[in-house]
Order: sequence, then structure tokens, then C-alpha cells
Amino acid sequence: MEFTRDEINLMCIYGSDSREELIRTLSEMRECLTPEEIELRELTDSTISKLQILSDEVFSGLDLFPDFSEEEETDAGE
Repeated sequence: MEFTRDEINLMCIYGSDSREELIRTLSEMRECLTPEEIELRELTDSTISKLQILSDEVFSGLDLFPDFSEEEETDAGE
């Protein structure tokens, strides 16, 4: 199981040293989303689902560094 670039970026934004704390933080953020924020809701759901089946040991070994480079390239090409 691999995380997408967007999932990694989301985890970096709401980062935590603890997998359980990150799940809790993302779940709280999800409750604040409006019905129109479908993409962010889906991204949050997929990230939480992957975190829930991940072990704490594997989580602690993740390299959580944001990567916004693709977004910048996409914006420049539009």
C-alpha cells in the first residue's frame, strides 16, 4: 500500500508524530468540511483508511515531506 502525493501532502499539513493522533486530527478536520468539498472529503477518507490499516512501526518509518511541485507545474501549464 502506497500513499499518493496528495495523501502525503495532507498528512504533512495535519502532521503528527503518532498515527492515532493523525487519524484523530484528520477525522476532526473532515467533520468541518462542507458538502461541496467532495475532493478533499474523498482524499481525507482514503488517507484515514490507509492509516487505519498501517502499523505504528511502518508509520514511524514514513518520510513525510510535502511535495507541491506537480501542482505548480500543472498551474503553470494552464
